[in-house]
Amino acid sequence: MIKFACQGILLDIEGTTSSLNFVRDVLFPYARRNLPVALRNQWNDAAMKQIREGLAQFHGSKTFEEWTGGKGMPPEHRLKRMRQALIKLMDEDAKVAPLKDIQGLIWRTGYADGTLRSHIYPEVPRVLKEWKHFGKDVRIYSSGSIEAQKQFFKHVDNGTTDGADLTSYFHGYYDTTTGPKKEAESYAKIAAQYGLLAGQILFLSDIVAELDAARAAGMQTGLMCRLENPPVTEKTDHPKLKTFDDVVFS
Repeated sequence: MIKFACQGILLDIEGTTSSLNFVRDVLFPYARRNLPVALRNQWNDAAMKQIREGLAQFHGSKTFEEWTGGKGMPPEHRLKRMRQALIKLMDEDAKVAPLKDIQGLIWRTGYADGTLRSHIYPEVPRVLKEWKHFGKDVRIYSSGSIEAQKQFFKHVDNGTTDGADLTSYFHGYYDTTTGPKKEAESYAKIAAQYGLLAGQILFLSDIVAELDAARAAGMQTGLMCRLENPPVTEKTDHPKLKTFDDVVFS
């Protein structure tokens, strides 16, 4: 156990609160399989329009129409161009907003119909309840969209059909719209939104480069070394934790 003097706790998801395997072997393949259906069924949704324009801007075009060949191009051409671009970003595991937003949109459908239920490490719900009792301000920072984060924690697998809703334990969510997770400025922005000094916030992640950035911004850090996580090969002095039970408060 390691003692921390903190008021805020900032959590990563993948490899920290949830298994790497669940995200990579369940969520990502589900989004990939259901991408063609989502593009057709939700093409006229406001959220999909925003994704289209964001994808075009990511590729250096001012508008989706311009990026897909200008006026007169058939709808099937535009749809195919978008699908191919998103598949390529999936292959690269790109941390860009259009991809993360459409993944969140697709996962929302899977969570709503019961196909998806999120994996959470066994101690996490209990510890979140304890942290809330102690008055800690717990928030999430993940490369997944804020919408995806909320759906993830609203539908947690607890062995029942409906699943468990853990969203009441969180006071905020941050994604890459705040900034890259390996840059100190992102954590400085988050600390400002907490309304706390950075040194009053503990960031837990399984990625050393993210912890380095958080520490550079002044945050306390803890390296999650879950049994399922790959061995940490970098030389690091971030305190190592196996579960959330290793966090105690001074």
